[in-house]
Amino acid sequence: MKFKLTSLEKKWVLYDVGNSAFTLMVSTIFPIYFNYLAGNAGISDVDYLAYWGYATSVCTLLVAILGPTMGAVADTKNFKKIIFSAAMGIGVLGCVVLGFLSSWLWFLVIFVIAKTGYSASLVFYDAMLTDVTEPDRMDSVSSHGYAWGYIGSCIPFVISLVIVLGAGNIGISMQTSMILAFLITALWWLCSSIPLLRSYRQKYFSEAEDHVIRNSFIRLGHTLREITKQKHIFLFLLAFFFYIDGVYTVIDMATAYGQALGLDSTGLLLALLVTQIVAFPSVLIFSRLVKNVRPEKIITICIAAYFCIAVYAYWLDTQLDFWILAVAVGMFQGTIQALSRSYFAKIIPAEKSGEYFGLYDICGKGASVVGTALVSFLSQLTGRTNVGVSALSVMFLIGLILFRMAAKMNINRE
Repeated sequence: MKFKLTSLEKKWVLYDVGNSAFTLMVSTIFPIYFNYLAGNAGISDVDYLAYWGYATSVCTLLVAILGPTMGAVADTKNFKKIIFSAAMGIGVLGCVVLGFLSSWLWFLVIFVIAKTGYSASLVFYDAMLTDVTEPDRMDSVSSHGYAWGYIGSCIPFVISLVIVLGAGNIGISMQTSMILAFLITALWWLCSSIPLLRSYRQKYFSEAEDHVIRNSFIRLGHTLREITKQKHIFLFLLAFFFYIDGVYTVIDMATAYGQALGLDSTGLLLALLVTQIVAFPSVLIFSRLVKNVRPEKIITICIAAYFCIAVYAYWLDTQLDFWILAVAVGMFQGTIQALSRSYFAKIIPAEKSGEYFGLYDICGKGASVVGTALVSFLSQLTGRTNVGVSALSVMFLIGLILFRMAAKMNINRE
C-alpha cells in the first residue's frame, strides 16, 4: 500500500525542502565564491581549503556547545517552536548578508554565524519528529524529509546557478549575481518554514517552571547520567559520532576539495546537482526496503559504502572521478541521515527529544569538527588534499564496528 503523509507530516517535510537549499548552496556556490574572494586576496589553494575547513569546524563546535543546553530549554512547554524560529531566523538573515560581502575574512565570519543558526535549527527540527508522527511511521517520514529536501532544493539552486554562471550574459556583475543567489535561497528557506511554524504544536514536553534555564541544565545533567546507563543509546551515539563525521565532512568540503584539485567549477556544480537528483529516488527506495528489512542492516550497508567512497577519493584527480564520486554519495547520503535520525528518535524518551537530539547533534554535526579539521591539517601537512579526504575512511571503519555493537545490543533489548 502506498505510504501517505499526513498534513502535519507534509509541513514538517517542507522545512527539509527549505533548509536543504541552504545546505546545497553551502556545499557548492559558497566555497566557489569564497575561493574567488580568497584568490583576489592572494591566498593559495591549499590555504583556501584549510580556512574553509576551519570555519566549518568552528560552526559545528558552536552547535556542539549550544545544542544540548538549548535542546533542554526547548523541551519545556511551548519553548521548542520559539527557539527553532530564532535559530532559523539567524540562518536566513546571515544568508542574505553573505551576498553583500567582498572581504574573504568577513565572508567567513558571517558564514559561521549563518551556518550555526542553520545547524541549531535542525536540532529542534529533528526533535519535532516525535511530535509530528508516530514511532512506526518515523523511518518513512524521516526518509521523505531528506528525499524531498534533495529534489526540492534543486529549484532555487538551478535558478541561482543560471544567474551566477550567466552573470556576464545578462549584464550584471559577479557581486550582484551572488546577492541575488543568496537572496533567492534565503526566501526559499523562509517561505518553506512558515507552514510548519503555523501548525506545529509541542506534544511532548516538561512543564514550565520558575528558573527555566537553570532547571533545564539540571534536567540535562540527569539525561547525561541516564545515557551512560543506557548502553544501547550511548554506543549508538558513539558510533554515529564517527560515521556521520565523514558524511558531513564530505558534504561540507566536496566542492572545496574539487576546487583545490583544480577541477572545473561548472562541472563540479553540475556533478553535485546530480548528487541531489540521485539521492531523491535512492532515499525513497530504501524507505520502502526498511518496511521489510531492519534499519540496522540498511545503515550498515550505507556506512560500508561510505568507507569505499573515502578510499576511492585518494585516487580522485579528474572530472570523471568526481562525477563517479558524486553519484555514489547520492545513493547513500540521504538514507544514512534519514534512518539514523528516525532510529535514534525511536530509542529515546519522546518527552526529552530536545535534550537527546541536542546530544545527537554533538555527535553529528559537532563531530565534523574532527573531520574537517583532519582533512585541513593533513592537506596542509602533506601538501596533498587527496590524503586528507581519504583519511576519513578510518572514521567510517570505527563507526561501522561500533554501530554493529550498538545494533546487536538494541535487538537483544527488544
